[in-house]
Amino acid sequence: MTQGEKKNLALEAVTVREDILKSTHSAGSGHPGGSLSAVEYLVYLYEKELRVDPKKLQDPERDRFVLSKGHAAPVLYSVLARKGFFPVEDLLTLRKKDSHLQGHPNMHDTPGIDMSTGSLGQGVSAAVGMALGAKRLGKDIRVYALLGDGEIEEGQVWEAVSFAAFHKLSRLCLAVDVNGLQLDGTTKEILSMEPLIEKFTSFGCHVLRVDGHDFDAIERALDSFHKQEPGNAPTVILLDTVKGKGVSFMENAVGWHGKAPNDEELAKALAELSTQRAAIEEAR
Repeated sequence: MTQGEKKNLALEAVTVREDILKSTHSAGSGHPGGSLSAVEYLVYLYEKELRVDPKKLQDPERDRFVLSKGHAAPVLYSVLARKGFFPVEDLLTLRKKDSHLQGHPNMHDTPGIDMSTGSLGQGVSAAVGMALGAKRLGKDIRVYALLGDGEIEEGQVWEAVSFAAFHKLSRLCLAVDVNGLQLDGTTKEILSMEPLIEKFTSFGCHVLRVDGHDFDAIERALDSFHKQEPGNAPTVILLDTVKGKGVSFMENAVGWHGKAPNDEELAKALAELSTQRAAIEEAR
């Protein structure tokens, strides 16, 4: 990846963070914390990785993405809008009556959504089913899913992972947003799932752990996924992230799991992001 490409991705990440804040502020509700932690991964996926086209929504050969941690819908909606799946202006209708952008993704209403999610653990199971279907049809389709580190406390997740490894779904890439916080506390205090590398490996997966805010690290992890030969293991990428990333008073603060910023908080957060944008633009 060139420096110019990384700079463009970094600027896009700032824009997506602004979208998350503005949309949840407009809604008066939502989940900014876990949306902000997943920005770099989703920006990279939709700008560099996924073979999808907003002009060919039902292309049977397209890659699939499932946001298994469905409450982080604001980040997915932003990257979809910025990719041209629907107007950017729609982001301010988040969670409003008759909007196609509800609090959790709905595949029947929102262009670009491959699976309705929200009940934690179910999204990854759907992704595994998509990958199995593609394998049996002999299709070169890659399937991606993003889970939360609180979500993986669900037993259904491990059933799905076991099934994927048993069927050697090498075109399946599962990523876990390891930000250390969930609804009402730290994952360490509520139900630690560590050691994650050893657990996913023991289930038969190809596992990598990277900085989830580093585009180079994300690229290397996905390159490793691409090198998995057909018939090998599914890939799991553990993304070490910061919940609320990019906004100082939201970072590592459990209270921002499911709370929208008020007018004053929005202004403060957008000012911080404006400063970050300026620094990126000035950098060589």
